[in-house]
Amino acid sequence: MDSVDRKILELLQRNAEWQIAELAAQVGLSQTPCWRRVQRLKEAGVITRSVVLLDPQKVNVGVTVFVAVRTRTHTQAWFEHFKAVVDVIPEVVEFYRMSGDIDYLLRVVVPDIAAYDKVYKRLIADTDLSDVSSSFAMEEIKFTTALPLSYVE
Repeated sequence: MDSVDRKILELLQRNAEWQIAELAAQVGLSQTPCWRRVQRLKEAGVITRSVVLLDPQKVNVGVTVFVAVRTRTHTQAWFEHFKAVVDVIPEVVEFYRMSGDIDYLLRVVVPDIAAYDKVYKRLIADTDLSDVSSSFAMEEIKFTTALPLSYVE
């Protein structure tokens, strides 16, 4: 991946709706070579998908909750069950297995505390968890979906 590929990726991470002519002009290529590079990046799995980002406030999910989960059970069967529970809760927008004191971390978006309580009840209803700790974000200081590209080799 060269500097032109990185520039294409930087631009597309900020706005995936660039027309190929505009994108090509920004990176100093003609349209066809630029299109080929974008296609190559898709085929290589570097570009995994293009999405539209929504304003959480305008779709009434302006409350972000970080949910730290601990469990006493660490079997594959338990994990598959827990994952299946989490997968069907649309309010859970991120789900990570962690190192350290927390086993799993979830990011949940909801309109209010009452809505989160419903999510919490769904989460614990049929899952053996030893501890669930919820933290409500007071203010979003930085949010980006753009990945740093300075580490690309």
